[in-house]
Amino acid sequence: MPRTRPTARRWGRAPLMSVPNDQPAGATEYRLSKSRVCEGLQCHKFLWWRMHEPEAPELVIDDPAARFRMDQGTEVGELARQQVGPGELIDFPRDQIEAKLAATADAMRRGAQRIFEAAFRANGIFVAVDVLERDGPRYTVIEVKSTTKVKPEHIGDVAVQVHVLRQCGVSVTRAEVMHLNPDYTVPTSPNLPNLPQLFVREDVTPSVEIYLLDLSVELAHQFAMLQGPRPEVPIGPHCFEPRDCPFMDRCWGDAPEHHVSSLYRIRSDTAWALASDGHATILELPTELKLSVVARRQVEAVGTQTMIVEPGLNAALAGLKGPIAYLDFETVGPAVPVWSGCHPYTAVPVQFSVHTERADGGYSHCEWLAEGPTDPRPVIARALIEACRGAGSVLMYSSFERVRIRRLAEDVPELADELLELDGRLVDLEPIVRNHVYHPGFGGSFSLKEVLPALIAELSYDDLEVNDGQVASVLLNRMLLRTAPADAGESAAHRANLLAYCKLDTWAMVKLVERLRELASA
Repeated sequence: MPRTRPTARRWGRAPLMSVPNDQPAGATEYRLSKSRVCEGLQCHKFLWWRMHEPEAPELVIDDPAARFRMDQGTEVGELARQQVGPGELIDFPRDQIEAKLAATADAMRRGAQRIFEAAFRANGIFVAVDVLERDGPRYTVIEVKSTTKVKPEHIGDVAVQVHVLRQCGVSVTRAEVMHLNPDYTVPTSPNLPNLPQLFVREDVTPSVEIYLLDLSVELAHQFAMLQGPRPEVPIGPHCFEPRDCPFMDRCWGDAPEHHVSSLYRIRSDTAWALASDGHATILELPTELKLSVVARRQVEAVGTQTMIVEPGLNAALAGLKGPIAYLDFETVGPAVPVWSGCHPYTAVPVQFSVHTERADGGYSHCEWLAEGPTDPRPVIARALIEACRGAGSVLMYSSFERVRIRRLAEDVPELADELLELDGRLVDLEPIVRNHVYHPGFGGSFSLKEVLPALIAELSYDDLEVNDGQVASVLLNRMLLRTAPADAGESAAHRANLLAYCKLDTWAMVKLVERLRELASA
């Protein structure tokens, strides 16, 4: 079913069912971890399925991007320990809970100033604190995050830890989130003084104390809920926030096609307010709701089940200057930057594909992919300028390539003039589609992955080993930045798969322009 994510990003609880606080005699004892509690804070049905179906296929982590995020989080956690100072690490295998608890208790008795992965359990909830810092009889709980700011969901995460530690008799008086510093940068010279540190420690105590006022009641609800039948929780923004629920397909399978949340650029709170008032689909919108031109076009196309093509499409395409080149980048943006001038998560181009029209009506193809950990920016900048030389308009899909080229002009100043000249020839194809075409299959989105299947059914990424931008980024990170040497055969296969994926991205734009020209002339 076509759908889009709600645009608002906020940490809120799913609607609670009315559940008793007492447990029935002989009820199963459920033990929760901090992660499980946080899943329950997102949605009770999510937690129920997690605990009642621990072997569910949805819980098998076979997503390379998810595994990479986990590995990256581990790396960030290890670096955070180095910045806070020396301490004792509670280092036992994941399932050795009792050993972790005993080692933590011993470190506490000995008055350890700082404990990493300190383990505590109270009232059926287990937590491991990234950093527990002692100041006399008082303690600070520090949660390490690989984000560049404190997010709303971090408060509940920290509050669960503080709650459990206080239940264990630990005097926690301060709570912090230690996150990556967005101002940190890799120095252009090793002798530069006073550079910002990699991490920022941010006091979140007031927000945590407010959150704690309701947490005990919420935890009682979670334990009681787990003893009963699966709770009935309607779909809502909690399906996506703060992260996609792995069981989403189960809940959304019964949702109506063209759900109101798929309306183009509708606010999350507006969409779900409409849904709760009975306006389940975009065909049931109240007449007084003001719609943008694009949203009105979407409603008309869905209502008539026809594709709408505006008369101005032909003029928009006529403005393109030949020969047309089609450009796509792939990037890496490591949490911990490795190249000079980069900040956490700075996206650095390490691959491109360019298809260019030839005089005979065919297309030439040029591609480039970095080969190692050396800073790729000077080399890719030169290769990109050469690949696009002579093209009239250089098409991209979204503004991503434009942003990267302008950043390249700053990072490679000796090529700035040529890169900015190239920037002047860039044309974003996405607004041309958005302002002139709507197909009911778009589902409210104009991303290339939604537009292509609707307009060019025969073009598919399904046969590719790499068929997703996130997976491509993960492979690029591992191939270019990992410290352990890669197997030569594996590396060659990754390169071939990445080149094939990026090449199809630009070829898809070629076919999309051909299709748009057909629609404009029909």
